[in-house]
Amino acid sequence: MQESYTLNVAGLTRQLPICPVNEHLSIAAFVMFGDVEITVACAKELLARCPDFDYLLTAEAKGIPLAYEMARQSGKPYLIARKGRKLYMQDPVEVADQSITTVGQQSLVVDRTELEALTSKRILLVDDVISTGGSMQALESLAAHSRGVVVGKAAVLAEGDAAKRSDIIFLEHLPVFIH
Repeated sequence: MQESYTLNVAGLTRQLPICPVNEHLSIAAFVMFGDVEITVACAKELLARCPDFDYLLTAEAKGIPLAYEMARQSGKPYLIARKGRKLYMQDPVEVADQSITTVGQQSLVVDRTELEALTSKRILLVDDVISTGGSMQALESLAAHSRGVVVGKAAVLAEGDAAKRSDIIFLEHLPVFIH
């Protein structure tokens, strides 16, 4: 099996290491952390494809650089759903999240006062990669606790069969490697 995958996205090229998920499946690891050039370029290209929005909502952690840069470029605020309850949360709203890159089930949590900021707002859900759709579904569930409306679901990459979905906005398809 090949050791890396050549990704071309937003006018840039990166070599992604191929990592086993289990004995039958491997994925190309796309990590935006520390790659300012790709974060800026992908944010710009995604913003051009996304509908009008008032607020960005993303999941901790890999979606944070993208959401931040999209917020910076658009001048719109963003909210991060944390992976667990934090001491400062007075009234946490928690939903289950299952991700292909995380072992076991996890939670996404936002304090209710933060969700209230989304009232009557157009919400754009953002993540780095959509694979099974578990994290995006958890973000959608959190947004449902607000009185805002989700106007779009966007990611840099759609992995595997996620690229066949018609309800997401993405820049490039990322294959999975079955063996």
